[in-house]
Amino acid sequence: MNFEQPEEARRRIRHMQVEWHDAFEQGVLTAANREGLEARAFRLLSCSDEEWMEWLDDLDFWKSGWKPAPLNDNEA
Repeated sequence: MNFEQPEEARRRIRHMQVEWHDAFEQGVLTAANREGLEARAFRLLSCSDEEWMEWLDDLDFWKSGWKPAPLNDNEA
């Protein structure tokens, strides 16, 4: 939803983060699932509009168990 409108999608993601927090507090969402959602949300909220479609098109990004790549020594 809103994949061609990154700013509107980012607004929706921020709203969903509140929902994830509530679901976690109610015991509906596991810590591992929340962590995965938050990691993806971070990538989508912090990327440029040009990177936006790259993330959305990356099939590995959506696979269960996806984790962000470790930082390179140059990025630390």
